[in-house]
Amino acid sequence: MRGVANVAGTQEPEYGPSAIQSVAKQAETTPYTELQSQDLRWAAMESTCVETQTFYLIADNGHIGMAQVIYNNVAGLRTTCQFNTKVFYPDRQTPNLWSSDALDGYGFDDRQLSFYADGCAVTLNEDATSYSVKSATNEASIVNLTVTRMAPGFQVGSNGKSLFGTDPQHPWGSMRHAFWPHCHVEGTIITKTGDIDFKGRGLFIHALQGMKPHHAAARWKFANFYSPTYSAVMMEFTTPPSYGSTTVNVGGIAKDGEIICAGAANSAQHTRTTIDPENEWPEPGAAKFTWQGKTQSGDNVEAELEGSLGQRLDRVDVLHQVPVILKTLVGGVVGTKPYIYQYAPEHKLQLKLKIGEEEKSEEGNLFSEAVFIS
Repeated sequence: MRGVANVAGTQEPEYGPSAIQSVAKQAETTPYTELQSQDLRWAAMESTCVETQTFYLIADNGHIGMAQVIYNNVAGLRTTCQFNTKVFYPDRQTPNLWSSDALDGYGFDDRQLSFYADGCAVTLNEDATSYSVKSATNEASIVNLTVTRMAPGFQVGSNGKSLFGTDPQHPWGSMRHAFWPHCHVEGTIITKTGDIDFKGRGLFIHALQGMKPHHAAARWKFANFYSPTYSAVMMEFTTPPSYGSTTVNVGGIAKDGEIICAGAANSAQHTRTTIDPENEWPEPGAAKFTWQGKTQSGDNVEAELEGSLGQRLDRVDVLHQVPVILKTLVGGVVGTKPYIYQYAPEHKLQLKLKIGEEEKSEEGNLFSEAVFIS
């Protein structure tokens, strides 16, 4: 039955929470590990998966952007790749720019660290400190960016993976995230109305869902915060009832040259919601994110970020935007209606940070997403 569900898109039986081995278990003994270059390799699985490299961009001039490569395999039968670009404008009036293009001639370098395709290349430099992101696949958004990490990257636990399956030794699925939480960005996205300078801050996430995405997660919460000193990131997903509606949260806080803390003892809450009449999802209006961990010297770290999310930047009806081949991963499954809500409050939010006995707070900017799938 599990194999049929994986290939045909049928709903899964209820295996219960024992059928997911959360990365939080690893984090009990190894809260996080710093990324080495081999941790950034593309898995490029030959079975059902969605693998992404996503660069989130917060420009000094107020623009917010995203550049993303997607590698998608459906049941080992067909593989496609896509390059996505999105730009939010600071005036909140100009329509969002969205480009999504299928890639031909895709492949990887010998070490599986860099991705290329016709008109597109995402290249990791020799010392694994920066990515060059270039794409001319769409005349509406020609991308030429360099994203350089200003602190170590991390994965929660020893390998960043949560595993799915009733036999932990032979899992049938996985979920993994690797982060560069604190990056400097240089470069431009050239649009039909002019060049956008994306000099500013950034976040890089390499993610692998080694199974059908809607089987792994029913909901997501994402926070990406920048202040003059700090960067904070959090990614939380909740499984469908088939895995006991289990919540897994990974995240961390960094500043120049160091990870302050990272691990799985974090939480994300939507503290105010309203029902969206278009789809009946509980659209968030305010949120609270908390991080807990230890510094490398053993000091306790607690951090909190709370406030209104403001007016949403976008509401994405995923099945109307994703390529046809990606729709086969979720389409036709009863009760699946994926939507993404995106926010960047115009007002600054305050990160409250306690490291040992020292308390600090700093204002900054938040980009947040809430995803509802089933």
